[in-house]
Amino acid sequence: MGLKLSKKGQQSTENLSLKILESQLLNCLWKNYIRNLVSKKRRRMLVAGYDLDMTYITDRLLAMSFPAERVRAVYRNPLWQVKSVLDMRHHGHYKVYNLCIEESYEVSHFHGRVERYPFDDNHVPTLSMIKEFCEDVDSWLSSDPKNIAVVHCMAGKGRTGLMMSCYLVYAGMSAEKAMQVYAEKRTTNNEGVSIASQRRYVAYWEKVLTFPKGVNIISPFVNLPKPCTRELQRIRLYDTTNIDHIFVVVSELQEITGQRYSPSTEVSRSCCRQIKKGCERSQSTRYYYSFIESEEEDKKDATEPHLVVQMDTESSIIYQKTCLGCFYEKPLQVTGDVRIIFYEKLIGGRLFYVCFNTAFITGSLLQFTIKDLDKVGQRGRSICGPSFCLELFFGPLNAHCSGPSSDDQLLLDE
Repeated sequence: MGLKLSKKGQQSTENLSLKILESQLLNCLWKNYIRNLVSKKRRRMLVAGYDLDMTYITDRLLAMSFPAERVRAVYRNPLWQVKSVLDMRHHGHYKVYNLCIEESYEVSHFHGRVERYPFDDNHVPTLSMIKEFCEDVDSWLSSDPKNIAVVHCMAGKGRTGLMMSCYLVYAGMSAEKAMQVYAEKRTTNNEGVSIASQRRYVAYWEKVLTFPKGVNIISPFVNLPKPCTRELQRIRLYDTTNIDHIFVVVSELQEITGQRYSPSTEVSRSCCRQIKKGCERSQSTRYYYSFIESEEEDKKDATEPHLVVQMDTESSIIYQKTCLGCFYEKPLQVTGDVRIIFYEKLIGGRLFYVCFNTAFITGSLLQFTIKDLDKVGQRGRSICGPSFCLELFFGPLNAHCSGPSSDDQLLLDE
């Protein structure tokens, strides 16, 4: 009698253990499915039985998504798995660089070898932060040939790609080549640093570096431009559709002594309204550049929209297209890293935005086509005509401003 009960008890225990094992297996498969879903087109790495959102960009540069704990670990890299892999593969020879402003963790998890260079998601850092980051990584890698740098933001793509590309440029690559290498290594669709302003800042970084020829110097000279204040006189959105006004918020990145993060500080809030014939605020004749449509738009081999000189008067040819504009009675002074965000509504409804540095404006006009703007969603595209262009008009260049020249900018004379 007792023996029979013992066998039943043993069978019951085995069934319970099997159910627990099945539950754990299903839970593991479900978590891996979610993580793969979240990582989208980013390449993953199978190592030590773990499926991690992690990629070697070079033998000594490792990109990954955020090493998470608790609930976030369900769809991000579990921190304990990341630590296990790094300790196994690069014990005592790795340093982690966290680019997130929105999340952090105890540095003790990675033996105290963690540095934070935080900036906003989908945005850009200051050039001085890029300099500090590149010099930090270079110093760490140079201190031991076995050392590697592990860089991450939240998803491990945009911000990570920007900073890693900048380091590759610092190591001698061109900006385009660096972003191409990152895209090929990190993603399956070759879309690494996809945000236009982030790509713009990698190009800025390339311009401030000087590699001496014929001199045995490992690191380049970094020539950061001096702060340059420009007067923003007017904003114009050329060739808009399905909208009669857009709200505009202009802000600057404010560097704070003693901290790496530079918060965005609002400078102005205004509204771009439809420009009508005879209503332009022009007190004198001025000459501006504007985009015009190609005459061969219907052809496959049509040329890109090109630039023409035109009169900015009441009878200007620009009014053949619907334009929204904002004229500042008192020119708006902007300095350094500038962010301009365009909204459909005062609260919410962001259409797109753009980031740039005033030191790289060589003339009186900045132009951005739709491909030069950031995070242009479906609604943003719906208000842009075929010849859409964002135009920012500035006052004359201050004699004290001297920034690196840019082939992308246009020199204008009034």
